[in-house]
Amino acid sequence: MIKVSVMYPNGKDVKFDSDYYINNHLPMIANALGDALKGLELDLGVASRVPGQPAPYVAIAHLKFDDVAAFQAAFEPHAKDFAADVKNYSNVDGQLQISNLITF
Repeated sequence: MIKVSVMYPNGKDVKFDSDYYINNHLPMIANALGDALKGLELDLGVASRVPGQPAPYVAIAHLKFDDVAAFQAAFEPHAKDFAADVKNYSNVDGQLQISNLITF
């Protein structure tokens, strides 16, 4: 299993509408990806390891798939629509990382 993490960097001028992201963007993603999507989690940053400092990421979405090929086949046909929706919830683009998911 793999995990695709979309990380939205935090910063002084970063805007992120978590209500829109939760209620509109993520359901759009889940619907478009269909059965290829095996799980979806969202982390909303609250702090960093340094007291009083903001979290390095305002949000991180984690999407689980069987493998990279399944992710690419499901995601690619919708990539432009997903990217076009970013302006509705943030002024920063997410950084994408694909990882092997190892659970203990």
